[in-house]
Amino acid sequence: MALVSLSACLLAEATAGHAAELSRETPQDSQTFGGAKTDWHGFDRYDFFLDEETLAIKAADTDGVVKGQRRCIVVPPKTAAAGKPWSWRGCYWDHEPQTEIELLRRGFHIAYITADANLKPDKKWDAWYAFLTEKHGLSSKPAFIGMSRGGEYSFTWATANPDKVACIYADNPGANKSVFKGLVDLAGNDVPVLLVCGSIDPLLGKVALPIESAYHQFGGRISIMIKEGAGHHPHSLRDPKPIADFITQSVQELPSAPPAFVGRGVIKTSFYSIENTYRDLPSERTYVTWRGPLSAPCYDRYNFGLEGVEGNIDVIAPKTAAPGNPWVFRSGFADRDAVVDLALLAKGFHIVTGPVPYNANGPLKSHWDAVYKHLTNHGFSPKPVMEGAGGAAGEVYAWAIENADKVSCIYTENALMRSAVSKTPLPENLAPLAKAGVPLIHVSGKLDPWLKDNSAVAEERYQKLGGKFISVIQEGRGHYPLAPADLQPIVDLITKSAHGDK
Repeated sequence: MALVSLSACLLAEATAGHAAELSRETPQDSQTFGGAKTDWHGFDRYDFFLDEETLAIKAADTDGVVKGQRRCIVVPPKTAAAGKPWSWRGCYWDHEPQTEIELLRRGFHIAYITADANLKPDKKWDAWYAFLTEKHGLSSKPAFIGMSRGGEYSFTWATANPDKVACIYADNPGANKSVFKGLVDLAGNDVPVLLVCGSIDPLLGKVALPIESAYHQFGGRISIMIKEGAGHHPHSLRDPKPIADFITQSVQELPSAPPAFVGRGVIKTSFYSIENTYRDLPSERTYVTWRGPLSAPCYDRYNFGLEGVEGNIDVIAPKTAAPGNPWVFRSGFADRDAVVDLALLAKGFHIVTGPVPYNANGPLKSHWDAVYKHLTNHGFSPKPVMEGAGGAAGEVYAWAIENADKVSCIYTENALMRSAVSKTPLPENLAPLAKAGVPLIHVSGKLDPWLKDNSAVAEERYQKLGGKFISVIQEGRGHYPLAPADLQPIVDLITKSAHGDK
């Protein structure tokens, strides 16, 4: 894990925006909320009662608990930010409020509705949301703040209303079955999540890590900060700036139009590394393990279909395309361990996963031809890098052999040289690739059971054909892990080949 100070982290770019960059509206008219006001950390606080039967909301005329009435609170900022953003606390009013105080300074409203073990998100929460958004013009997408049970409640309402949430900051959160079931829709609505947890909190392994894993697999953006040696308390951070920056950045995001190459039925998700960084956090007097989009580049992944092609196509787009629009044409889903793809994305490559139909045992050449034509017609390089791991390697070889003049190189990890769509054994059919001068790059574990009968045979035959074969044998490794231990030489070879330097 890399060791870096918090001051050097990627959030520095986000903090440069801070409150000063939030465009401001006219000062908030506090009387808009009506009723008596009290002071809350230097800001005006307004209390309301929500009738549990009628859902009517009126200004509270007394302190304390009133039977049949749910207390609600809103605190407006001195000056409201554009769009009237707001945060919604899921439970435990005024506990570790430093993030909310910072948000008030940035122009956010903050809100709360009474919640405890017996008062869970329900139609009362919906009524409070409608009161703030429809009657008082607050943003239709609040940012949620939830600690412990409040984290569970934040996720509970958000997963039931995934199109009405700007982001979620959950601190040592609890969860329930409905939360885990709803994560796929929350990720599908591209709701950013930040988890702040203690390394010895009993809920870390039961809740936070499973949420992180599932959300990442669904393509959602989720970052986690794990405070070394901390338990369930204290919640939050003494210096709330990283949390407030995450919330501010999330509510300021604007939707972007999909690229021109995207086909029909597009679904946009995210792709990023889960590599850990270890950072000093002086305000907490400890270090944090930090991973996710707040500490690593995050790329847009587009899943879409094309007319006449069975199966969907995945395209992961770089931040900025490299000259010539190089790309990887791969078989098999690019998962969280695809470190070569992540490195190539950083160099400006697109990563494309070819379609596999549901009614055939492997890709169909005509469908891959259609994808190739579609992307090259949209400016992609005419010679992609072919890539596959394990059994997927054979499928990219099958297409590459039939289209040798359209390939810059082939990169595989622990390759199985077999394809359901090739009538001739692949190692016996490499001549078209050698004639076209296509470099073959194989990374293999020395203990991989497929090495002897696959990569080793391919290397011997390709060299006899006069082809360039680069073999990287990793001592002590079997079939997994797939990725090369020494990443840079592989990425350099692929990059040079893609740019025509063979």
